[in-house]
Amino acid sequence: MKITVMTADEQIITLEVDRDESVENLKALLEIESQVPLQQQQLLYNGKEMGNSETLSRLGVTDGDLVMMVSSPSSSSSARGSSNEVRLNPDGSAADAAAFQQQVRNNSNLMAQLFQSDPELAQAVLGNDLNKLQDILRMRHRQRSELRRQQEEEMELLYADPFDVEAQKKIEAAIRQKGIDENWAAALEHNPEAFAKVVMLYVDMEVNGIPMKAFVDSGAQSTIISKSCAERLGLLRLLDNRYKGIAQGVGQSEILGRIHVAPIKIGNIFYPCSFLVLDSPNMEFLFGLDMLRKHQCIIDLKDNVLRVGGGEVSVPFLQEKDIPNRYLDEERQLKEASSSGDASGSQPAGPASSGPAHGAEFEAKIVKLVELGFDRSSVIQALKLFNGNEEQAAGYLFGG
Repeated sequence: MKITVMTADEQIITLEVDRDESVENLKALLEIESQVPLQQQQLLYNGKEMGNSETLSRLGVTDGDLVMMVSSPSSSSSARGSSNEVRLNPDGSAADAAAFQQQVRNNSNLMAQLFQSDPELAQAVLGNDLNKLQDILRMRHRQRSELRRQQEEEMELLYADPFDVEAQKKIEAAIRQKGIDENWAAALEHNPEAFAKVVMLYVDMEVNGIPMKAFVDSGAQSTIISKSCAERLGLLRLLDNRYKGIAQGVGQSEILGRIHVAPIKIGNIFYPCSFLVLDSPNMEFLFGLDMLRKHQCIIDLKDNVLRVGGGEVSVPFLQEKDIPNRYLDEERQLKEASSSGDASGSQPAGPASSGPAHGAEFEAKIVKLVELGFDRSSVIQALKLFNGNEEQAAGYLFGG
């Protein structure tokens, strides 16, 4: 359960404690939080002093209750000698780190509480690195100071002038931040996978008889291969540089041309594949939507496999350990490979025009191709693909 302790100097401390925790152990926790020695603490609940041997449940303390802590002058002088060994410096570190460590170690109940509420500090207490222990104590002191500052700001807002515009803006910001924090906490509890790194989809293939790791991207309009990779696979001799252009996505790359057909092997079956060749050294081989559609591929995330030919072949997606590190740079992948290029996200890293005219002549070509039965958006895309060449665009549309 959580209880709130208010000190004599109006410091507010929130603690997570067990219902059957003893008052003495509660004071030991407060000693760390407030820097007030245990012997000098006097705790009051409903106006009555809480005895060290009593438990919180016997005293009637329940979740959310408030406990007052005041200094006990009578015990301060008699306990001065014993309190020196656990005295804390203004920055939160222990005046005598070794003595502080030993005293906390000797208190089994306190250690058990620490392992529940602050495992990092508990491990430092049990460890042999006093510098690390001091660093953690300083860090906890800074965290408490920041928490107190936030609580003070919240209290100021509660008593702020309701007609003060600036105060209302701060209240609005605080409410908004609280909603964000609650949403974040809910995500950590119910959807922790959202904070994990997502590994992109790669499968093993063979291109022209050479093993490759292909990046499967249904958001890419075209299948892409880099110039260096095409050269290594012996395919660069088939490059048709009439299909030059610019691939636009998040960033842009130069399209060097097109390889119209080459064999790829997925599982034990060979399939014909077309490639756009890009001057993109960071993305060797991207298996795009054109080939995914052509070969009726299914991205099965339940079984973590890519099914090809409507299911005649299934190949597993690679685990992170099986993917070369150079492929895991997602930022470079997004720049070099495909992503949405326009506002609707419908133009991935397929080739775009290097500069066809968008005047009356271009519109006339659009009209002629639309009259052949193609929709306008496909016609415009095909004309851009072939730099305004009407015949090549028509051949592409008929071939699709």
